[in-house]
Amino acid sequence: MIIVEKTDPHHPQATALLRQSHALMQELFPPEDNYYLEIDDLVAPDIHFFTAREGDQILGTGALKVKSGYGEIKSMFVDEAARGKGVADALMRQLEDTARELKLPVIKLETGNLLHAAHKLYARHGFTTCSVFGDYVEAKSSIFMEKPLCN
Repeated sequence: MIIVEKTDPHHPQATALLRQSHALMQELFPPEDNYYLEIDDLVAPDIHFFTAREGDQILGTGALKVKSGYGEIKSMFVDEAARGKGVADALMRQLEDTARELKLPVIKLETGNLLHAAHKLYARHGFTTCSVFGDYVEAKSSIFMEKPLCN
């Protein structure tokens, strides 16, 4: 059974997954197109950080950053060995539920153009492509997506 709960990103297993995610992004994309948050930045008051676990093993991470007028999905990552188990879906449901509880009208995200499994996940959860938002700039390796929420 997959349990999703608020977690400190400094938890050793969460930190290990975040470092794996950062390493992958550094491998796939140029430095100027990497928009991940550093681990210390994930403990800010405007960020809700969650992990998904089975038993004592953390399998995935995800965060919702509360912005003015929307929420932004950050730090979505699932351990490679756990992919296909529904971990990302469970995290997405929790992030959307949190955004609804906060009465955010829309959730948005930026993802890499090479992350095809992520594109499918986001589309499955009702996200569609949108224009650049927030502090982002147009980049060949970025795809921007959003999902309006009916509160």
